Amino acid sequence: MKLALGGGCHWCTEAVFQSLRGVGNVQQGWAKSVAPHDDWSEAVKLVVDLAVIPLETLLEIHLRTHSSMSSHSMRDKYRSAIYFIDDRAEEVLKAELHHLQAGFPQPIITEVLRLEGFKINEPAFLDYYKTDPTRPFCQTFIEPKLQMLRDKFKQNVA
Repeated sequence: MKLALGGGCHWCTEAVFQSLRGVGNVQQGWAKSVAPHDDWSEAVKLVVDLAVIPLETLLEIHLRTHSSMSSHSMRDKYRSAIYFIDDRAEEVLKAELHHLQAGFPQPIITEVLRLEGFKINEPAFLDYYKTDPTRPFCQTFIEPKLQMLRDKFKQNVA
């Protein structure tokens, strides 16, 4: 399955999904959908092998590794979204999101949107965590997310 995920900072989201078994071709950049979400927001585009990582697990990881339950003034740039590429995936993704809501204490604000455009980040910013995990940003924001993955989803971490 091909999809894109908006989960706040694309450096963080890239590192999370690069670390999972069954997830490949992780491209970091900006996604846009249709109005009113036709502005560019940070996201990753990826390919998922659902035989290796179930969709429910992938989406739960997405929801738990960013602010999926709160709104803030920067939400346009850091949209919480699941972007579908194949029209047949829209209803499946909405149903999974609805099912996962029961495990969260507040309403999930993540939206399921059609991916209308994607542009990859500049090469200097790709593989941000892999390039230098000792950067202060990586240690402060990315490493705690990866530690949570290792603790809660260890069977899915590559």
